[in-house]
Amino acid sequence: MNTIIQEVTERIIERSHKTRKAYLEKIENARRNGPHRGVLSCGNLAHGFAACNQEDKADLRSMTKANIAIVSSYNDMLSAHQPYETYPQRIKQAISDVGSVAQFAGGVPAMCDGVTQGNPGMDLSLMSRDVIAMSSAVALSHNMFDGALMLGICDKIVPGLLLGSLSFGHLPVVFVPAGPMPSGIPNKEKARVRQAFAEGKVGREELLEAESKSYHSAGTCTFYGTANSNQLVVEVMGLHLPGASFVNPGTPLRDALTDAAAKQVTRLTDLGDNYTSIASILDAKALVNGLVALLATGGSTNHTMHLIAVARAAGYIVNWDDFSDISNAVPLLTRIYPNGSADINHFTAAGGMSLLFKELLDAGLLHNDVNTICGRGLEQYTKEPRLEDGELVWRDGPTSSLDKDVLASVATPFKPDGGLSVLHGNLGRSVMKTSALRQPHCHMKAPAVVFEDQFELDEAFKSGALDKDCIVVVRFQGPSAIGMPELHRLTPPLGVLQDRGYKVALVTDGRMSGASGKVPAAIHVTPEAYKGGLLAKVQDGDMIELNTETGEMNLLVDAEELAKRPAKQANIAHHQVGMGREMFAGMRTTLTGAEEGACSLFVEQEQQHVG
Repeated sequence: MNTIIQEVTERIIERSHKTRKAYLEKIENARRNGPHRGVLSCGNLAHGFAACNQEDKADLRSMTKANIAIVSSYNDMLSAHQPYETYPQRIKQAISDVGSVAQFAGGVPAMCDGVTQGNPGMDLSLMSRDVIAMSSAVALSHNMFDGALMLGICDKIVPGLLLGSLSFGHLPVVFVPAGPMPSGIPNKEKARVRQAFAEGKVGREELLEAESKSYHSAGTCTFYGTANSNQLVVEVMGLHLPGASFVNPGTPLRDALTDAAAKQVTRLTDLGDNYTSIASILDAKALVNGLVALLATGGSTNHTMHLIAVARAAGYIVNWDDFSDISNAVPLLTRIYPNGSADINHFTAAGGMSLLFKELLDAGLLHNDVNTICGRGLEQYTKEPRLEDGELVWRDGPTSSLDKDVLASVATPFKPDGGLSVLHGNLGRSVMKTSALRQPHCHMKAPAVVFEDQFELDEAFKSGALDKDCIVVVRFQGPSAIGMPELHRLTPPLGVLQDRGYKVALVTDGRMSGASGKVPAAIHVTPEAYKGGLLAKVQDGDMIELNTETGEMNLLVDAEELAKRPAKQANIAHHQVGMGREMFAGMRTTLTGAEEGACSLFVEQEQQHVG
């Protein structure tokens, strides 16, 4: 086992001794009376199966057959989730075929950053994760279930479903993906048209045509953003069937994997002799495995918050130093847009998940002594699913990359590290994704150009006010201020400035998505400006230094001057009303900082832990 990976794992375990112990005690208490519908009164139970057919009613009365909850994020506006429309009936039939019962327990909301980007709805995006977690908890709260199937794909949905599932950690839980859409217009061409639009060289009609050719059918977007990072991480943590993450929707193999996932969860319940709860799978080693895979593939920076929140839900305390040390220990093995020009389908064709598992296992970068939904160890995940004569089987995957421009080996990686830097200094702490940068590191010293709102940047860009070396500061974007919207819409104009030869970077307490790319961006700055961070005192022209080699992020203004300088007051009321945002005022006040997961679900527990 790689010594750094082992050391990070051990310190997470040691740091989390009390909180993990308390979590496991809670889960054991929840398990004690299972199956839970056995403790329901006759009236309760009758309500729970009133709409079932006679056979299912008899099975649920007997207490000997498993009842599986289906929790789905289906809606037909989002391409990634549209395939889930037909899953419940398929799942019910598959589970019936093995003598158990499934009930649709509840739906959770699923919003899309791609739709809300640069619009008021984006201010709800991050907070929707905690709403999804609570919604899944409501779905499972009826004490009717022996296991659960979680149907979700995209940015906040999978982390939310994980948070909710871990609150019912005594249950076996299998995550059921739907797969990416087939490849459309090349990502490099899409990026070119976006920049041309930002420069006024093409119109909206040409831009929409390019976007429509990229996002063109049912399935997950094919770039390596948060949605596909979710799928990869969940599989590496052992909550998917091997090779299930990136099979296209509407194919016979996709259907076969869905049926198999449904059947598999029935084998893990407390009614049999192979009981495997999600709490027993998602331990410190599984969490570290997820971090290793995320960083080895240049995955989404959103997980510097999501995986911290997920870890906390399982009783573990993870911080950005853990990310940083793992990033230094693992090489970059993939080039998938925005870290390259390939998409997730190209990654699969080059060897995909099975080869990634093999490379990381052989190099001692993954813990192999872990539980999964398929048993002990990860060797089974080095195999690929196939249909042979209509039967689902797993066969050995490739032993070397079929496209070394997309998927490399540990011996000859694209970069020696995972491409995530943690920066710290008088401005606070932040993360920067360096895997997609033109140079392996960023060292930049330049004057600040300060914006209170992401939309102010457009006018400055069009007027030519940004045609210079500068570090753009966009503040009052943090969790407690306006819900931490994603600022990916800033990438095209900043990319244009970079292409014009200017040295530019971004510093913000907001988010840049998993699609953040070639512009250096110190993001998720904590403490955020709204809660007293020094970012609130930065003025136009102040010199800022960013250095990913030394990990520095400093405002180069004399400390005595800063002490006298008043903090800028936020003018954000227009971001807190309208489009439903007023209903989230209470949640914004309870959200933790970015390095604590930007989460509203564990406030009381965190206070007890600190006490």
